[in-house]
Amino acid sequence: MDFSLSEDQRAIAEMANGLFRDNCSDEQMRDFDLAGRPFMEDVWKTCVETGLHALAIPENFGGSGLGMTELFGVLQAQGASLAMVPVWEHQLAACCLAEFSGEAHSALIQQAAAGEVLLAVSLTALNGSHGIKTSLQAAAEGFTLNGKLSAIPYAAQSGHILALANSPEGVRPVRISTSAEGVSLVEGVANNGVAVADVQCDSVQLAATDVLPVDATEWLEQRAIAAVASVQLGVSVEQIRRTAEYVSEREQFGRAIGTFQAVQMTMADCHISVEALRSALYQLLYRLDAGLPSPSEAMATQYLSCEAAHLVGHKTQHLHGGIGVDLTYPIHRFLYWSRHLSAVLGSSAGSIERLGNWLANNDKLGWKYDLEEHQING
Repeated sequence: MDFSLSEDQRAIAEMANGLFRDNCSDEQMRDFDLAGRPFMEDVWKTCVETGLHALAIPENFGGSGLGMTELFGVLQAQGASLAMVPVWEHQLAACCLAEFSGEAHSALIQQAAAGEVLLAVSLTALNGSHGIKTSLQAAAEGFTLNGKLSAIPYAAQSGHILALANSPEGVRPVRISTSAEGVSLVEGVANNGVAVADVQCDSVQLAATDVLPVDATEWLEQRAIAAVASVQLGVSVEQIRRTAEYVSEREQFGRAIGTFQAVQMTMADCHISVEALRSALYQLLYRLDAGLPSPSEAMATQYLSCEAAHLVGHKTQHLHGGIGVDLTYPIHRFLYWSRHLSAVLGSSAGSIERLGNWLANNDKLGWKYDLEEHQING
């Protein structure tokens, strides 16, 4: 079987890689750190000009109408360069609105596809509804939203936020205008340097069309997991590449430390972790683009991404020795990004617990059940 990307998919990934590499060198990242900017507005402008900001947004709303696999190539390149731009957040928010409430939000989605408005997404609790601190109550006209959303990336720079809220029917995505009455923001900075904001919602009035159905939550979560894991894969692969270069040049006792068995075994552990994540992520991307159910695949990818973030992040940092903690040396940024992305996904323990609970209650897992379901529905 041939698991390689198509020529078009490779071309998109190469374009994204070139764009981010040209704008996110170590020197440029150091300048960005000192500038105190919320995110890389100039890089985002280039993403809009090249269409990378709207790859997955449906064509009938002005996007390119491509799939998660095409988006993966862009996000992996973003992770390798640590580009602080809302590529997946913006697109998944627009795509979810298009999928479940397209007619009502047609104008907003078209503005997002044109790059005229920025959309943020809050996935406070990918490990379950216990972390969601917002709730919906039915009102005379629509719904009332109360509660707090914590550390939403790019929230203060966005016009709208797609967030998760508890309701009597279950967890539902809701669209919140950042300028709506009752919405207040407290800005901050995440540990990887990107701008975030806590969002307090006090009796915020939402129209019925601003509240998406319960099944939109799983749709959004699975694609968010694929997106974050794609970025993490790029971060981890670049961590390993840089570390391999370093241990090949750094000498101790008259030998490159890369020739020491302990260093080689550590690097091998990192490679295995990354390839396990890549395998699970590829399967998830395929199933999402094919319209197949993907709950267990998403949870497995979520777990492996958190594991790779921790293992690769800390082992590569450790192999750099004392220079790794020098903030003028770039490797520390990759550890910060790994920690941040792992926090977005929840945790390894929470992910594996969710997967274990799912497996305990589902005895049909594998491609043959996809065929049976297709035959029944066909």
